[in-house]
Amino acid sequence: MMRITREHDVVQVSFLPRLFPVNVYLVEEEDGFTLIDAGMPFSLKGILATAQSLGKPITKIILTHAHGDHVGALDGLKDALPKAEVCISRRDSPLLAGDASLLPGEPQTPVRGSVPKAIRTRPDRLLDDGDRIGSLVAIATPGHTPGHMAFMDTRSRVIIAGDAYQLHGGLAVSGRLRPLFPFPALATWNRELALASAKRLAELEPSVLAVGHGRMLRQPAAAMRAATADAEQRLRPAGGRL
Repeated sequence: MMRITREHDVVQVSFLPRLFPVNVYLVEEEDGFTLIDAGMPFSLKGILATAQSLGKPITKIILTHAHGDHVGALDGLKDALPKAEVCISRRDSPLLAGDASLLPGEPQTPVRGSVPKAIRTRPDRLLDDGDRIGSLVAIATPGHTPGHMAFMDTRSRVIIAGDAYQLHGGLAVSGRLRPLFPFPALATWNRELALASAKRLAELEPSVLAVGHGRMLRQPAAAMRAATADAEQRLRPAGGRL
């Protein structure tokens, strides 16, 4: 089961949209598509077929972070598209290779979620905060993982937020448990950093919020601010833990 939705130059391809939505995004550029995230291993055929049906090649693959449900089809995609440039944040590149160790100065809570163990593909480009990839600008949003990144299309102000927010089961900041869909919260490394990152994205006043799990949300700024206020309130009473 697959659902395709378009907002401006951003095409959401949602796999298992009702049950366990896992989204990838095709961002249209003049010369082709930039794919954001690689879904699950079974997403491979649907990603390639969608790009083919839209009539442009996939020239770049960007990963918001190195969890299994966002990098699952990466090796298959690289095999099918050997010339596609693979990009990930500098900080999450070791995680993509299966190294979940933490850096000095980072909160020393273990990285959570499905850290990939057998991805062959190595990134061609490591991204830092503010880097440009075609029409996209990279926004460092640590919290869900240490090197999590979101990407904003500078033409339309659509933000592809990865797991910095979730929409399935109700809009929430990464780390805020939603009983109907608890998985992003359970896989979040550091809730305090995730909240700060979510606030940063809300301040950018995006036209559309596009997440890893859930539908795209138009004019989301007020809802994003409400979600960050809710997360902040829940962090405080327990002395800094959700």
